[in-house]
Amino acid sequence: MSHDTRYPAISDLKARARARLPRFVWEYLDSGTGTERARHAGPAALQSIEMMPSILHGEFEPDLSTTLFGRAHPLPFGIGPVGMSGLIWPDAERHLARAATAAGLPYTLSTVAAQTPEQVGPHVGGEGWFQLYPPRDEEIRRDMLARARDAGFKVLVLTVDVPVASRRERQTRSGLTQPPRLGPRLMAQVALRPAWAMGMARMGMPRMRMIDKYAGTTSGLPSTAHAGYMLRTSPDMSYLDWLRANWDGPLVVKGVLDPADLPRLEAAGVDAVWISNHGGRQFDGAPASVRQLPLLRAATDLPLIFDGGITGGLDILRALALGADFVMMARPWHYALAALGPEGLPHLVRILSADMSANMGQLGARCLPDLPARLMPAS
Repeated sequence: MSHDTRYPAISDLKARARARLPRFVWEYLDSGTGTERARHAGPAALQSIEMMPSILHGEFEPDLSTTLFGRAHPLPFGIGPVGMSGLIWPDAERHLARAATAAGLPYTLSTVAAQTPEQVGPHVGGEGWFQLYPPRDEEIRRDMLARARDAGFKVLVLTVDVPVASRRERQTRSGLTQPPRLGPRLMAQVALRPAWAMGMARMGMPRMRMIDKYAGTTSGLPSTAHAGYMLRTSPDMSYLDWLRANWDGPLVVKGVLDPADLPRLEAAGVDAVWISNHGGRQFDGAPASVRQLPLLRAATDLPLIFDGGITGGLDILRALALGADFVMMARPWHYALAALGPEGLPHLVRILSADMSANMGQLGARCLPDLPARLMPAS
């Protein structure tokens, strides 16, 4: 039986991933913070958005392509950053980078990934994105930017919605620490997941390799903290100005929800704004990203990158119809990788592109700019 038959939706990949991952890894990937209201608000808000189908529009093949930062992409979505991807599946960062490059999609590597820009760079085709958790020390900052640039990462993404560590109670209850320590409780979970265990035996337990150079050896930090917090600061506008002056490629600010922040971001010369509530992992009182998307679109001409609650191709169309220029996802890619290994990644590309094409056919939308006209008014 083919993957298309057994796993035709992201929900199928999610269920398969949960069955293959140790519980503490699953909790790390899938949990939010607090009561997880914000974690679940995104999918619910997206699915409440209605679009009007079209009739008598004849046959056509929808054009799913778009352009961002001067580069053409065959599809309007990409892979967002996840810290310690390599904990979720062995060698995850390189698997994700290779799959993105093969599909013509951007891949975003986190500062706190399990592999370095130098290890992942050969697989991004010179077009990677690098997500920066802002280090306080200027010399470390300069070195990180140089390493990312030299490794082939062309777009810098400054994450601004993590001023402090969130509590992530569900993750804490799982017993996970950073770096991961496999005591008897966690080893019992690992023993039940042989594919994950064998992969980790080959690769070794992951750690945040990029910051090894700066942070030294750490052990036994709480599950919501890690060595990155030893280096990190909560950035202000002068920090953003410094980055703009020291990065000569596209600069994106990630974690924006309030339209009132846009004038100062525009004045600072950012190239795009990434709308995100951090997957509900930082602040449980945050609004769903899609609720803020139309407000932000009305307030700026900057490109808007969107994430939050995508469960299929129709959700991507909804976000684009509401004003997003590009959509990023994180959890779905990791569901796919954990469910099926590396072959799960092109399978997810097929799921999303087929779903988008089918729904654009229903909408009579021949290309992505046709989507806003099919939106139903908000009730």
